[in-house]
Amino acid sequence: MKPVPALPAQVTWHDTDTRVFRWAARTEGRWWVLRLNDFPEHPLCTLFIDGQVIGDVDDVPDTWQLWPGSALPALTASERVEVLALMTGLGPYGTEAGTPCAGDWCTCGILTDAYAARLNDPPRTSREWR
Repeated sequence: MKPVPALPAQVTWHDTDTRVFRWAARTEGRWWVLRLNDFPEHPLCTLFIDGQVIGDVDDVPDTWQLWPGSALPALTASERVEVLALMTGLGPYGTEAGTPCAGDWCTCGILTDAYAARLNDPPRTSREWR
């Protein structure tokens, strides 16, 4: 696993309002995006910069101030669209390496682009999980 790069100073993580690509930060013209994985079956998060995998992150650096209970600013609607377009096809763990997880024991099977694009509202019916 690669060491997590240092996030440049004065950068703010944003809430993406999605359950898949949970946080994003724009720095030096590049999008840093954290995919929230099905922990503990997979590492906690995977870091991408401009859609390219950097590595898995089990311990998010405290300086990123992501949790617990962080009140982060939301992305604008156009930024959210840009981030989701950049992350197209990268929802299930392992897709970045060409081997998407297909295990019965985790949620990777539902992490489609359509699922990632839904707003982070709790599902009301079992059909909404698909």
